[in-house]
Amino acid sequence: MNRFETNLRIPGPTSLPSAVREAGSRQMINHRGPEFAGMLERVISGLQGFYGTTNDIVLLTCAGSGGLEAAIVNTLSPGDRVLGVSIGAFGDRFAKIARVYGADVSKIDIEWGRAAEPDDLRRALEADNGYKAILLTLNETSTGVMNPIRELAEVARELAPDALILMDGVSALGAIPFEQDAWGIDIAVSGSQKSWMAAPGMAFLGVSERAWAAGTTARMPRFYLDIAEHRTAATTGQTPFTPALTVLFQLDVAMGLMLAEGADAIYARHAACAAATRAGLAALGFSLFADPARASGTVTCAWLPEDLDWKAFNTEMKRRKLVVAGGQGKLTGKVFRIGHLGTVTLDEIVACIGVIEESLLALGREITPGAGVAAAQRAGLEAIGAAPRVGAGA
Repeated sequence: MNRFETNLRIPGPTSLPSAVREAGSRQMINHRGPEFAGMLERVISGLQGFYGTTNDIVLLTCAGSGGLEAAIVNTLSPGDRVLGVSIGAFGDRFAKIARVYGADVSKIDIEWGRAAEPDDLRRALEADNGYKAILLTLNETSTGVMNPIRELAEVARELAPDALILMDGVSALGAIPFEQDAWGIDIAVSGSQKSWMAAPGMAFLGVSERAWAAGTTARMPRFYLDIAEHRTAATTGQTPFTPALTVLFQLDVAMGLMLAEGADAIYARHAACAAATRAGLAALGFSLFADPARASGTVTCAWLPEDLDWKAFNTEMKRRKLVVAGGQGKLTGKVFRIGHLGTVTLDEIVACIGVIEESLLALGREITPGAGVAAAQRAGLEAIGAAPRVGAGA
């Protein structure tokens, strides 16, 4: 990143490697031809590795929320009892989608900033385990909290073995270790604009055989989001409707970059950037919003001090070409969020913390110049160890 580029540090869409940007400018091809079929196969195969699944992965031309909607309508019927486990705005959204389509939704509402712990789910299911589906969020983008999905899924399998586990993994899959098959997740949803280093426009659903079976009796209305149609079309290397070709061009290149870097290196890089972000903000006096034991590996949320005006602070950062995210829902104006996912590097995070330092000093805040940068760099290097410091495609 040079001094003329914007350091885009929101939780998505994320900055794109140059090769991925260039891929988006390719000439169109026949989406019913062999070139498209080969590209679709490559992208799906790459996604399967990062998902930890041998099952089908369906690509939908829509945003991540469309993928969540598809998970609901392809497995459930109106009146089905659903347990939504919410730790923030996106957990609320997942439950709302189910309710809009006529599901009978109960919720576990966890205090924002906390994760859903296995005992939280255990208590709910010991009281009532007659649910058709359980809705989980891998990473809550609004709060910077990551749920212990493997442990939650174990509780669900033990106490409600017939319930489907439907998971929002939009803002974390591809950046952290994940094993869909081994953990028993029936549908895992993600989106192109997050860790996958492509433009917005495509959602991915990893679908278990249990979920496919549920789809044969599900009665919620669906047409464009009918994943069975996508499964059938995929057998001939196609999609049932016109796909977002430019996004697929980008995904094809991005997947090649990710495979070349390797999953372990990608996960180590994200962990280092997360550690650097948290350490840098803490050294500048910010209180982190998330429970430290469950802090997200892809987005960090911090409280705004009561005497720090968000608009003025944000203006100073934007003036220095740093773009971060504000709070969502009831946290609007109270927190800010830094995304560290996709092609992010430790150097970009250190630069981000440096701009935050400069912005605070410009507003007359009493901080020690260089403290945040030093803390971020130290924490990042300690976390990454001997792993590469270069981001995919950088």
